[in-house]
Amino acid sequence: MSEDNFCPELVGSMSQGAAGNPTVAMVEAAFQHHGLNWRYVNMEVTPEDLGAAVQGARAMSYRGFNCSMPHKVEVIQHLDGLGESASIMGAVNCVVKRGDQLIGENTDGKGFLKSLQEVVDPKGQHVVLFGAGGASRAVAVELGLVGVKKITVVNRSAERGQSLVDLLKNKLQLDAELVVWDKNYSTPEDCSIVINGTSIGLYDAGAALDLDVSSLREGTVVSDVVFNPPQTKLMRDAAERGCKTVDGLGMLVNQGVIGVKYWTGIDPDPGVMRKTLEEIFGV
Repeated sequence: MSEDNFCPELVGSMSQGAAGNPTVAMVEAAFQHHGLNWRYVNMEVTPEDLGAAVQGARAMSYRGFNCSMPHKVEVIQHLDGLGESASIMGAVNCVVKRGDQLIGENTDGKGFLKSLQEVVDPKGQHVVLFGAGGASRAVAVELGLVGVKKITVVNRSAERGQSLVDLLKNKLQLDAELVVWDKNYSTPEDCSIVINGTSIGLYDAGAALDLDVSSLREGTVVSDVVFNPPQTKLMRDAAERGCKTVDGLGMLVNQGVIGVKYWTGIDPDPGVMRKTLEEIFGV
């Protein structure tokens, strides 16, 4: 047995409450399918130990790692640089070793965008985006970078929603507006893409957005960042209205695909990765 068999390349996940991370199975399935002697290691890291964890990853020559909340912003101070979208949104979920540097990227929005583009080209479209948290910020920035016409941010907190709108206007010169989400929302007639960027529906197939479903028109593209369950109430309601739906599994798979390519340089098979997730979620 060669020395390489004893010393796999390492990537990992730094999260708080790391148990049950489906990304581990998905990424390791890709490594195995492509015959790569790599391992994806799940690590539970507290905020106070984040700096030491990054230094440990450097010392052990990790090829990169993912970061989940609450580390996506704080990790930046421990890195050597940022990719374009990560710099704009001020959040990192994927770190890549390039030379002797650790560079922060954000694959959340990239993974969502790739999934969406399989159904529709968002360039020149009016998008309604529910939420202004981390996932919504990542999605909005990537949509702005590919030239959407307008983003309407629908959010309960006016302050947080306005922060995202200001970012889109100031850094991307994008037409963006805020609608404070204090009642059942009806989508405007010129809206062609509707996105749930909130956690509403996560682990709860019956949870519903405060959305007037009758305002969803046939042919509108409706997408959800929630991946568990893949068929949220929003997805089911939109399908009944004749909308084109894009589930959250696509985003999860595609951000995994992008991460694996960042780390290994290969284009992993997304079908293998999605099949692994479908087995986990019983789809």
